[in-house]
Amino acid sequence: MTTTDPTATAGSRRREQRAWYWYDWANSAYITSVGTVLIGPYLTSVAERDACGRVGTAANPCDGNVDLLGLGLSAGSLVFYVVTFATLLSALVLPIVGAIADRVQSKRTLLARLAWTGAAAACCMFLVAGSNWQLGAVLLVFANLCMGASLTVYDAILIDVAAPEERDRVSSRGWAFGYLGGGVLLLVNLGMVLGAGELVGTDTAVRISLLSAGLWWGGFTVLAYRGLRDHPPADIPPDDSRLESGLIRRSFGQLWATLRHLRNYPQTLLFLIAYLFYNDGIQTVIYSSSVYGQKELGFSQEVLIATILLVQFVAIAGALSFGRIAGRIGARRTIMGGLVVWMVIVSCGYVMPAGEVLPFLALAAGIGIVMGGTQALSRSLYSQMIPPGREAEYFSLYQAAERGTSWLGTLVFGLVHQVTGSYRPAIFALIVFFMVGFVLLVRLDPRRAIHEAGNPVPARV
Repeated sequence: MTTTDPTATAGSRRREQRAWYWYDWANSAYITSVGTVLIGPYLTSVAERDACGRVGTAANPCDGNVDLLGLGLSAGSLVFYVVTFATLLSALVLPIVGAIADRVQSKRTLLARLAWTGAAAACCMFLVAGSNWQLGAVLLVFANLCMGASLTVYDAILIDVAAPEERDRVSSRGWAFGYLGGGVLLLVNLGMVLGAGELVGTDTAVRISLLSAGLWWGGFTVLAYRGLRDHPPADIPPDDSRLESGLIRRSFGQLWATLRHLRNYPQTLLFLIAYLFYNDGIQTVIYSSSVYGQKELGFSQEVLIATILLVQFVAIAGALSFGRIAGRIGARRTIMGGLVVWMVIVSCGYVMPAGEVLPFLALAAGIGIVMGGTQALSRSLYSQMIPPGREAEYFSLYQAAERGTSWLGTLVFGLVHQVTGSYRPAIFALIVFFMVGFVLLVRLDPRRAIHEAGNPVPARV
C-alpha cells in the first residue's frame, strides 16, 4: 500500500513537504506566464498574421481563418482548439503515465524527467516568430502534455508526503507557494514587455519571456527532485492487468482499464465528473482571460500582465484562507461556496464594460480569491478518495481536467466565439460548467467515498 510512511517523523515529513512545494513554484511559472498570459494572445496574433498575409487581390481577402489539414479555422479560436486537442491526447496518454508512476521505484525521477522535457519545449517557444503558428501549436501541445504528465506524478506524491489530516493544509500551501513563484516571474516578464519591448520590440520581449518560463520550470524542478525521497511502490495485486510479461502495457487500452476499475468507487467517480465540469469552467476562465481582455475589452498587454499579477498575489491569500475554512466546515462545502462565487464572476464578465480598468481589476481580485482555494481543496479531497496503490493512475484521470489541460470548456468557448463572433457570450456560456459541478457536489457523500476507497476518514471533509 502506497501511503504516508508511518515511521516518518513530523519533522522529516515537513522537510519533504517543503521540497514538494518547490514543484508548484517551478511549474506555475509556465502556467502563469505562458498558459495564462502570453501564449494565447501571442499565438493568436501570429495566426492572424498568417491569415491576413495571403491577401493579394480583392478575390483573396483576409477572412480571418488559417488552414489546418484543409480546415478553415478562425485565427481567434485557434489556441482554444489547440488546447482542446492537447487535452484529448492527455486523456489517452496520462493513464499510461499513471500506471507507470505507480510501479517505478523513484517517482521523483519520473517527475523531474517529464518536467525537464516540458521545460525544453517551453524554451523552444522562443523560436515562434513571424507567421509560424504551426510551430507554436506543436510546442504548446507537447509542453501541455508534459505538464499534465508531471502533475499526475506530483499530485500522487502528495499522498506519500502528507497524512490524511494534513492534506488540505499541505495542498493549499503548495498552491499558494506556486502562485507566489508564478507571480514573481510574471513581474519580471512585465518589466521585460514594458522595458525591453521598446528596445527589441514587443514580440521579441514576449518570446524572451516564454524562454524564461521554460528555464524557471526546469531550474526549480531541481530543488524538488533533490528534496523529495523515493517511496517504494505498492505490492502488485495478483489480478492487476496493468502488467504484461513484467512490462506495463503501453497501449490506449490502459484508459479503459482505469475507467473500468473506477466504476467500483461510485462516489469517487461522481466527484471526478463534478470536477471535470467545474474545473473546465475554471481553467477556461483562466486560459481565456488574457484573450478576452485584449480582444474584447481592448486592454493592452501591459494591463493584462499587471492584472494577472494582481490575481496571482490575491490568490496566495485566497488559497491559504480556503484551507483554513475547510478545516472548520470541510472541503466539500468550501468548494461549493467557491463555485457560487465563480458563477457571479462569469456573469459580471459578460456585462464588463470595454476599456474600464477598475471594474476589470475588481473582477480579477474576485477570481484570485476563489481560484487557488477551489483547486487546492479539490486536489486534497480527491486524494482521500483514491484506492491505495493506484494513486498516480487515478490522478492521471484527474489531470485530464486539471489546470491548462481542460478541453470541454475551451471547446465550448471557441465554438461560441466562432458562431457569434464575440467573446462575451463565450465567457457567459461557462456558467453551465459551474452549475453542473455544484449540483453534482450536492449529491456527493465524501465520507462514503473515502470509506469505499479503504482510507481513514478525517474529522472534517
